[in-house]
Amino acid sequence: MRKLQTHDEYLTQALKDPKEAALYLNSAAEEEDPALLLVALAQVAKAHGVSRMAKRTALTRMGVYKSLSKHGNPGLKTFIKLLTASGLQLSFKPLKSLPAGFHV
Repeated sequence: MRKLQTHDEYLTQALKDPKEAALYLNSAAEEEDPALLLVALAQVAKAHGVSRMAKRTALTRMGVYKSLSKHGNPGLKTFIKLLTASGLQLSFKPLKSLPAGFHV
């Protein structure tokens, strides 16, 4: 009988792929909840291995854990380092429609 994968095991495996990780982080970012985005980035870092991420970012392992903890608040520089170490980059795109009351 074959062993079934748990959701966490599947997610960890899927997030090793930069394309899947990018979709996952974009989805989290669309929710406009910084805490949710931080959790998603932590899951991506876990998939790539926190020790490996620390080496790639020149941060300590504990520094990575602290930045991505529930009460973490990584600066933009750290955020971008973690994305880069995961094979991702930050990018911007125009909104499909402008927010109410916003004038160009």
